Amino acid sequence: MRALLALPLLVLVLAGCSGDDKAEGSAAARARPACPAAYKAEWRRLANRVHVPVYCPSWMPSPLDADIGGQWNSDGPIVDKDRSYLVGFLWHEAGAGDVHVNFRAYPGRTAVPRCKDGKQTVPCFSDARGTKRIGDRKVTVYTVSRDADQWHVSFLWRRNGTLYAVSEHVAPPLTFGKVVSNLERLVGGLELIKPTT
Repeated sequence: MRALLALPLLVLVLAGCSGDDKAEGSAAARARPACPAAYKAEWRRLANRVHVPVYCPSWMPSPLDADIGGQWNSDGPIVDKDRSYLVGFLWHEAGAGDVHVNFRAYPGRTAVPRCKDGKQTVPCFSDARGTKRIGDRKVTVYTVSRDADQWHVSFLWRRNGTLYAVSEHVAPPLTFGKVVSNLERLVGGLELIKPTT
């Protein structure tokens, strides 16, 4: 008899949990990072050009935005013959410092690329400082970067046979800790944009 009386209470408790799960699931769906609508077509054009998905940021450190070809990205994307690309955003003010963020991908390659250093080549990203789990990505943190990423902290991860990287310059007004925090927020807010052609 006691078990029968407890049954309606158990059903109510489970029903309440089920409703909470749906509400939390809905909130998580609403909170999913989204590429700014005004810039999404530019990132999709890049994905179509390199024939792999690209990551568009939903957040950028101030005063930067994600506008490819906008005031903070005058060069547009730089795409090599192997389809690897660089999209850089830069704010610079004499005496005040700069904010510089780069996005890279190496389609069909997962190894860290090599850069020229005098007569030899060296890894473009080195001095790995461990990994972080950011959303569904396992990110490796590198504190020595070369080429356009010199003096940057770089976060690298792999997806479906492609190496991706996002880096930010450590320079006034930003400290090393602030750059790492920015990169965590930036990578956590990326939306995957798939090619359509």
